[in-house]
Amino acid sequence: MRKRRTDGPLPEDRLGTRARIYGMERAVLVGIVDGSGREEENIFRELESLAETAGIPVLASLTQHRKRPDPATFIGRGKVEEAKAAMQELDADVIIFDDELTPAQARNLEEALGRKVIDRTQLIMDIFAQRAATKEAKLQVELAQLRYLLPRLRGWGMALTRIGGGTSGGVGTRGPGETQLELDRNKINQRIHGLERRLAKAMAERHERRKRRTKSNLPQIALVGYTNSGKSTLLNRLCEDNTFVEDRLFATLDTKVRRGNLGDGRVALFVDTVGFIRDLPHDLVPAFAATLEAVRYADLLLHVVDATKPTADVDQQTVLTILEEEVFRGTEVRPPMLVALNKLDLCCDGPPLSLEGLPISAKEGTNVDRLLAEIGAIVYQQERRLNFTLPFRSLHALRPLTASGRARIVRYGEDGAYVEASISESEWRRLHKAGACLSAAGVSRNEEL
Repeated sequence: MRKRRTDGPLPEDRLGTRARIYGMERAVLVGIVDGSGREEENIFRELESLAETAGIPVLASLTQHRKRPDPATFIGRGKVEEAKAAMQELDADVIIFDDELTPAQARNLEEALGRKVIDRTQLIMDIFAQRAATKEAKLQVELAQLRYLLPRLRGWGMALTRIGGGTSGGVGTRGPGETQLELDRNKINQRIHGLERRLAKAMAERHERRKRRTKSNLPQIALVGYTNSGKSTLLNRLCEDNTFVEDRLFATLDTKVRRGNLGDGRVALFVDTVGFIRDLPHDLVPAFAATLEAVRYADLLLHVVDATKPTADVDQQTVLTILEEEVFRGTEVRPPMLVALNKLDLCCDGPPLSLEGLPISAKEGTNVDRLLAEIGAIVYQQERRLNFTLPFRSLHALRPLTASGRARIVRYGEDGAYVEASISESEWRRLHKAGACLSAAGVSRNEEL
């Protein structure tokens, strides 16, 4: 028999025996099939992957067919008894529900089962807490956890009714004081305020980093998609990089920026973002701050879809919904989007006909050249042929264009070099800052490429 944890509850942990997840705790999964089209196999495939990512072995799974959750215990009374028997027989430590539980449901289930109860939201938060690497991401995850736990604090009987003055403190010291529950709430609120102040500073630093990237005048392509769709593998392929890749959910939690060559000397910045997931906890959305910002200011969104998944179309729609509801505001201009149907090497008959996009294999490199060509055609579609003069002191700024054959020096004059070039709007802004001026000819006859 394995030895269970017997240490007492943490001050910030009043949801149940433990509101956190610890390595090697063994779990039973529970989900509801409500007739909405989600098959039982698909429900538990993702939930089991989440549990595996958190380091929790799964012993069994239980399903109940019902139109809506029970308001008291989420699942029916009979299914609660079945879950209790299964957990006792398997010696499971935790039961994980594939939906967010209300505080009352969690409390009732813990009392009925005698085991720790975790919902999907807590599981995702725990994964983020384990894997967040940057300072800002860690602060955002902790803030999300505390905001989630605050309304779920509850008393633990007489042990938590600690009277401030007691009966032997003398005159003026006796009184109701504060209960332990109130003290815990105050501590969490103070911690939340402290995290908010530190996050404000971290956000200011991130804005400065974004300004520096903007000054480079290179087009930015943000890779977006469902978690574990192959974005990091594609980033490595496009940029000849060695970004960490792992076949598990949320392998990438921190935004990465890499330079990539689009061909013909054109260079762009590729941004690898955090993968999205169904029913993303709303309190965790701020932890995606860097990702959301990169998407909002991108010149192109490269939507990577895992074409091998039975739920590929649902995953694709989930990403589009999150982008629309959490990233862009109102009438804000959306960047153009290019869809890449990834993992073609694992599709025996090709991608499903219901999916539209360019089939590729980031792992094998299949059709990646075509993808780069399409990216270049979109981000450089405003490219024009210009005639201009460039001061001698700034000729170094012309090197990337002359090396790729997109610019040539026609002649030299007193004011500098006379240049003919095919350049984008962002490249012209960079040269203009370096002192370039349109020559008398201005834009050549062959303006549009």
